Amino acid sequence: MSEQVLIAGAGPTGLTLALDLARRGVDVRLVDRADTPFQGSRGDGLQPRTLEVFDDLGVIDAVLAAGRGVPVMRAYIAGTFVGERRVAEPAEPTPDVPYPNTWVLGQSDTEAILRARLAEFGVTVEFATALVDFTQNDSGVTATLQRDGTSESVRASYLVGADGGASTVRKRLGIAFEGSTDDSIKMLLGDVRADSLDHEYGYWFAAAADQPMTGFALSPLPGARRFQFAAPLTDDRFPDLAALQELADRHGPATGLALSDLSWITVWRPNIRLAERFRADRVFLAGDAAHVHPPTGGQGLNTGVQDAYNLGWKLAAALDGNPAPLDTYESERRTVAARVLGLSTELLDKLVDGDEDAMRRGPETRQLDITYRSPTDHGCLVAGDRAPDAPLHDRSGRPIRLFDLFRGPHATLLRFAPTTDDIEFAAGPNSTSGFPATPIDESGLLTVEIRRVDAPSEPSARPASVTLVDTDGHAFTAFSATAGTTILIRPDGHLAHRW
Repeated sequence: MSEQVLIAGAGPTGLTLALDLARRGVDVRLVDRADTPFQGSRGDGLQPRTLEVFDDLGVIDAVLAAGRGVPVMRAYIAGTFVGERRVAEPAEPTPDVPYPNTWVLGQSDTEAILRARLAEFGVTVEFATALVDFTQNDSGVTATLQRDGTSESVRASYLVGADGGASTVRKRLGIAFEGSTDDSIKMLLGDVRADSLDHEYGYWFAAAADQPMTGFALSPLPGARRFQFAAPLTDDRFPDLAALQELADRHGPATGLALSDLSWITVWRPNIRLAERFRADRVFLAGDAAHVHPPTGGQGLNTGVQDAYNLGWKLAAALDGNPAPLDTYESERRTVAARVLGLSTELLDKLVDGDEDAMRRGPETRQLDITYRSPTDHGCLVAGDRAPDAPLHDRSGRPIRLFDLFRGPHATLLRFAPTTDDIEFAAGPNSTSGFPATPIDESGLLTVEIRRVDAPSEPSARPASVTLVDTDGHAFTAFSATAGTTILIRPDGHLAHRW
């Protein structure tokens, strides 16, 4: 059987890519060598740009309902409460940024939501199915899958390796994974219960004020009374509940903290690497297969999701006969991954050095500033930049967001029209009140005319586009637009062209 795209690895990256392809009508097969889905919090910080991707993919309501905001951290020295601190001050939503804050949701819960959404398109993850080898030629990729000791040959137009830091796909391609592993630094991470603690807060414990970076942290996870435990590990102790409890007793002896019900644990070492290439002809790397990050800054999972979001529409375009966008995947995403990797490493260095500001997180970690702009392009919003959101109104005065218009597998053309008080609005089948039943042409382009007026007027027919009102001027402001400005938005929510 021939598939259009075969994806190896069903973590957040592989699931996001499979979902994006499936909603575009692309035949996709998603396999994972693990017997069962991952269970643990691991990448539990979802950055604002990832939330925007999840909005587009139709899972934002489920993600927001299942998660929680970043908690206030209570600090204790030798068992004595010394104050509260925030990793970052919470920001209020704005017209152009509807999700301004990091959202906490355990990775296994995020993956479960993505799997459920993917199943709505008739695609399920094939667990206990390992990709063991592949070859490729000008017309496609032939992969060997193995399940229960039985081999299967699969033919696909493209193969994507989203199979983690130990990626079989990357190794088979012989692509160098440049970087380093520092065995002198180890961190113990695990998910536990701590019933004596108020679950609305996070906690940081240290034995002495002059040894702040030798303590441990407990961050509350959404749902049941569980916390993610994080602490430096200075010996070769076996990673189990006893090891966590010993660290709790050592750094917080006066708290009498009792840990229980360990559900996930791992020893993390700084393994900071970037693949030399993200593509070899018809085979692509994404997520941890292409870059691995320190957990500082919460960038790894989010960068993988952005890889998938960038790659999905480009694979679909190539399968539809236009390979040009696909040729930009490596240059765009490797540049971003290198920058984000540098940020994560800088934050890790601050932590190791005991910088008093090491735990603070600013806008640079939220990934809203991700851009694919050319180094020669200058200006506040140019081709390659993220397209902001803005509130608008349809012809009847009902509200609609730009993100509502962007949602889906199409590109969007925004035409900013002259300001006038006698505006005529789209009516009948072209009314946005029936969105998404809007005029998307055969090329997959939705054309939207935006006019800045004080109030809607009477409707009349406008067959070629949707006409909306920028009543408060937020769209004109966010896009630095004037009458006559035209902007093409890519399917992944970045500007393609501006006229």
